[in-house]
Amino acid sequence: MVRKFLSLCLAAFVSASLLTAPVMAQDAPAAASTEVVAADAQGTQTFKDRFIEGDPVWMAPVLLCLILGLAFVIERIIYLNMASTNTDKLLSGVEEALKSGGVDSAKELCRNTKGPVAGIFYQGLDRAHEGVDIAEKSIVAYGGVEVGRLESGLSWIGLFIALAPMLGFLGTVIGMIFAFDQIAVANNISPSIVAGGIKVALLTTVFGLIVAIILQIFYNYLLSRIDSITGQMEEASIGLVDLLIKNNKH
Repeated sequence: MVRKFLSLCLAAFVSASLLTAPVMAQDAPAAASTEVVAADAQGTQTFKDRFIEGDPVWMAPVLLCLILGLAFVIERIIYLNMASTNTDKLLSGVEEALKSGGVDSAKELCRNTKGPVAGIFYQGLDRAHEGVDIAEKSIVAYGGVEVGRLESGLSWIGLFIALAPMLGFLGTVIGMIFAFDQIAVANNISPSIVAGGIKVALLTTVFGLIVAIILQIFYNYLLSRIDSITGQMEEASIGLVDLLIKNNKH
């Protein structure tokens, strides 16, 4: 997915450049496609080569942070997709169930509906016979539990975001220490002596930052999804309390 996105961006850049260049219009698509494929292949190979050039002792932990971080990201995305509910439809269904079959019918509807909103509705309806105030407190309490479930795993993603660049910096510092050791042994500050070691040391920082950037993007995406679902839960809870008040009046 990332490669396709980069390819599309590069294709747009090449196409814009071709529009300003003195070439025939009919040759532009073919030229753009060829350059995109070549640039994509070259960029991927360069990325692999740089990764292999890095010290495996420090590259392996950075790669592990990426793998574990993405595993938590994928798990959260799947969970949040399953937690998404059409709250308006559910609220309308609960209202109809209350009118036709009472609280038991509404509870059955919520029991057969997936998602945290349905769970909150069920808890509120289950305590409805004790009064609206008790039902509202139950809704608020269970809503906090559902928010905690939505945020489960985010702390691990945050850990890997912080850990990846730290491991990269640590590899760079240790690599620089080894480079200065080589200078001391050779008693010479010639760049040829330490250039290779310094390059390998800096690569760990580069890949650590890349991992942190990738995970940070997904982390912010997950936060936005959680905020959206939480807002829907709060809005739907208010709607349920209003329905309970109307039902009690009747």
